[in-house]
Amino acid sequence: MSHSLALDISVANQVLGFAQMRSIRQATVEDLPQISTIENLTSAYPCSNKQLHDCLGQTFALIEDNRLMGFAIIAVIEHQAELHNIAINPQAQGKGLGSLFLNALVAALPTTIEQFYLEVRVSNYRAIRLYHQAGFSKIAERKDYYRNGLGREDAIIMAKSIK
Repeated sequence: MSHSLALDISVANQVLGFAQMRSIRQATVEDLPQISTIENLTSAYPCSNKQLHDCLGQTFALIEDNRLMGFAIIAVIEHQAELHNIAINPQAQGKGLGSLFLNALVAALPTTIEQFYLEVRVSNYRAIRLYHQAGFSKIAERKDYYRNGLGREDAIIMAKSIK
């Protein structure tokens, strides 16, 4: 039996509701300038334009009032998914959009997904709090995984059971 490994965007948009003219859609090449801007504003070590372009098939855009306010990159393989990146425009942070976006994406995962994984810098307290609130738990650490201004920084690996 064949199962779709694509996110169900209609489910994500149902979770968002119709308030504030919000929606989620597959990102397009036309979105790359805005995605790149958000990536550069939110990451000390941002992905290159080529890396962002190469991930377009796995990238989802959060739209509010016809403006791209955030993006997420999610890989889906077999019975698991991995959040590679999620970012909200700094001008829109602190309003619950990250939480709303993440919860909508979780709801849109294919029904075959059993675990949803992510990695986060140990120093990214806001993201760790967001992930805990969304039901993710720490399952491991990777020593010296990320670069930082002083050398290297550990990553926390988190997972959320979907079924």
